[in-house]
Amino acid sequence: MSDDAGPRGPLEWLRWLRTTDHAGVVYVREVATSVAAVLAVGLLLFAVSGVWPPMVAVESGSMEPNMQVGDLVFVMEEGRFAPGFADETGIVPYDVGAENDYRKFGAYGDVVIYRADNRSGTPIIHRARFWVEDGENWYDRANPDFVGGARDCDALPNCPAPHAGYITKGDNPVSNGQYDQVNGLSGPVRPSWIVGTAEARIPVLGYVKLCASGAGPCPVLTAGGTVTAAPANRTNATAASTPALG
Repeated sequence: MSDDAGPRGPLEWLRWLRTTDHAGVVYVREVATSVAAVLAVGLLLFAVSGVWPPMVAVESGSMEPNMQVGDLVFVMEEGRFAPGFADETGIVPYDVGAENDYRKFGAYGDVVIYRADNRSGTPIIHRARFWVEDGENWYDRANPDFVGGARDCDALPNCPAPHAGYITKGDNPVSNGQYDQVNGLSGPVRPSWIVGTAEARIPVLGYVKLCASGAGPCPVLTAGGTVTAAPANRTNATAASTPALG
């Protein structure tokens, strides 16, 4: 059989599609192979992580210098492969990490991806600092640098804690000097709001998703070089300067 004669029957059609050097078919075949490979990798990552999608793109600088805008971050279901000293939720907050010398992304404790107040929209990726119980006065456990000048629990937002959950914040020492629960980003993060924990990052690759979705800054090639079209900064937070405090 030749391409000129044309395939006859389903098997010959399949053989022809696999082997022909017809330009249009070759292009479609390569695209289909690439899509299949991406799907296979995605399914493998999902099997390992237990989270879909298993990777997220960093949109803001709130985790700098330990995560950068444009990083592609691998996310794992909290509790998978967690160390023995992790909380019942499978998460190691900053204070427990400091006690056990457990570090992720340049600082103590796990970095979690969560939905603020269980709202829809883009999840937040910040570090879990410490756990608070419902009604707890957590002022004395907080790092005084990150409470916005509050002198006591009465002056501190979300204190006493309106419900049990994690106090969280980002690692950026410039853009946000307060806990997420102090600056109004979120109440204490309930375990049910958490999507997963950040496990690894791939620099720059997240820009593919950001550019395609328009959800974040996208490097744009111009005649004069490369520029970055970035939206206004989102809420960021800082790393603790005192390991004993959350």
